[in-house]
Amino acid sequence: MDPTAAAPAAWLSACAAPSALVDADGRVIAANSAFTRRLHLAAGARLADLDPALADASAIAAPIALAAFPGGQLHVHAIDATHLLAQWLDAPANGHAEQRQLQMFADTVAHDLRAPLRSIESFAKLLEDRASEKLDASERMHLSRIRAAATRMSGLLLALGELSRAASAPMQPAEVDISILCEWALAELHDLEPGRSVAVDVQAGLHAIGDERLLRQMLKSLLENAWKFTRNTGDARIDVHGERIGNRLRLVIHDTGSGFDMQYAHKLFQPFQRLHGLDQGAGHGLGLAIAQRIAHRHGGHVTAESTEGQGSTFTVDLPAADD
Repeated sequence: MDPTAAAPAAWLSACAAPSALVDADGRVIAANSAFTRRLHLAAGARLADLDPALADASAIAAPIALAAFPGGQLHVHAIDATHLLAQWLDAPANGHAEQRQLQMFADTVAHDLRAPLRSIESFAKLLEDRASEKLDASERMHLSRIRAAATRMSGLLLALGELSRAASAPMQPAEVDISILCEWALAELHDLEPGRSVAVDVQAGLHAIGDERLLRQMLKSLLENAWKFTRNTGDARIDVHGERIGNRLRLVIHDTGSGFDMQYAHKLFQPFQRLHGLDQGAGHGLGLAIAQRIAHRHGGHVTAESTEGQGSTFTVDLPAADD
């Protein structure tokens, strides 16, 4: 990805949080509307206008709290030798208490709804099996749709629980082999659809610092997305590569799938926002939201760029492991 390409605004719009592209001197090159609204800083201004501590933007190693903007922190990460990404992340209200309440609510809803959904699916299957010969084609189709709807709802409840845990599960940071986690995720996807032919290439030796369980979930969500949207393309391919930039790992996942229209990229990481229909492979609309939430918990972010019909590229920023 080249952040200085013709349309940096389109690139920035893929960021769910208020975000800006900044040069090495701390001057804003381009900013999305959320960044301008939240911090009152537009292209041409300097980060130092927010706080003198931001005068040397390239030297910032930790999130910065701004006295004039309580309730969050400014994160600044290197993209390459001459460009930085500045991103504002709001702090959750009431901290851990709210997170625990969200987790309890999601778990309760998931638990209480799964039982009746299992009953619906089981009795629909039982009826289909026992009365199949008495039913006409239309009636069998109705039963099949009931079972499919119950299965989709079960998947949605499972994803809601994963979204909640992505925000509140305790973290155990350690060195994580990102390459192996990607290979495992792709192997699991192939096992689920052994008839599919997808060329995959995962660069070896990619390591980050983070919680292995959460990072595995993040990579699973991103690779499932690539796997789904290469289903109807010829010569399907998924490539995973990365590079270390300073103390950050820049991980890139590229696919040759159907892609999406960048004018809607701001919806990409929002829960339940789908850029494709169910007939195009869209799922419950939570996978990318889960990936972004996990990246944020690691002090990073996920961005995306795409051209319709030519595939998509997701870039993940994570803390790099020591060489």
